[in-house]
Amino acid sequence: MLTSKQRAYLRSLANTIDTILMVGKGGMSAEILKQADDALTARELIKGKALETCPISPREAAEEIAAATSCEVVQVIGTKFVLYRKNEKEPKIELPKARKA
Repeated sequence: MLTSKQRAYLRSLANTIDTILMVGKGGMSAEILKQADDALTARELIKGKALETCPISPREAAEEIAAATSCEVVQVIGTKFVLYRKNEKEPKIELPKARKA
């Protein structure tokens, strides 16, 4: 589970990355889920977009991908969404530490 500070940090990193995942009129498919899974393994942080022809909302698309690939939805703005999953073998992104409550 991400803290608000970690989420804000990931959002700032996501500003500079390109959208690599497009969900179109076919909606969710095994191909899109595999593409998301591979990209998360390689990059940890990915940006996706639900096209206008997509039958589900960007929020639903992000939640569905997150559930299928066990990643976190960082944010959903308009048609775009940002997903994060830590690569346990070789982490690339150093998250700010969560403070103990």
